[in-house]
Amino acid sequence: MTEETPGFEEKPDVPSGATPDDAAEAVETSDEDSTAPAGDATDVALLAQLDQARTALAERTADLQRLQAEYQNYRRRVERDRVTVKEIAVASLLSELLPVLDDVGRARDHGELVGGFKSVAESLETVVAKMGLQQFGKEGEPFDPTIHEALMHSYAPDVTETTCVAILQPGYRIGERTIRPARVAVAEPQPGAAPAKDEKKSADEESGAPEEG
Repeated sequence: MTEETPGFEEKPDVPSGATPDDAAEAVETSDEDSTAPAGDATDVALLAQLDQARTALAERTADLQRLQAEYQNYRRRVERDRVTVKEIAVASLLSELLPVLDDVGRARDHGELVGGFKSVAESLETVVAKMGLQQFGKEGEPFDPTIHEALMHSYAPDVTETTCVAILQPGYRIGERTIRPARVAVAEPQPGAAPAKDEKKSADEESGAPEEG
């Protein structure tokens, strides 16, 4: 049994007869072999940390994108609600002014819209028009139950469909929103009435019958 001498560093085996360069190479090879496993372990740890960082970054990016989408949706809802509330408020205000506009229209029809009253009435009509109020309803247009309210009904030989023959009160709308339908008197074709001359002529042409003449 051989005792190791204190302070003695074990040297790598060097073949007898080797040159000094061979001995140095053997020492370097021994050092590389002893440090190689430690270097591999460090690389594996760094790769694991890199993967964790990438995963965390992807999660945070997804969270940020989701929050941004939710915020954009929130802004759109707020803007849509703001516009809706404004339209409702304007429609409510203008609805209260419709009786006044009706009085102005009746005064104009009777030639009573003169003097200072005329100036005030025209200013009022200008203001409500700027707020988006539009008047509709004309005699002779086809009756449309979505925008017309029939208050009177009759039959007429000179109409081919249900027609507005008198506007009792004009209708009003703001954009596509109807705030009051036009109140009208309507007329329908006379039951059993003969077709109009041009319709009869068209029917004769289609059937090949000779024209009367």
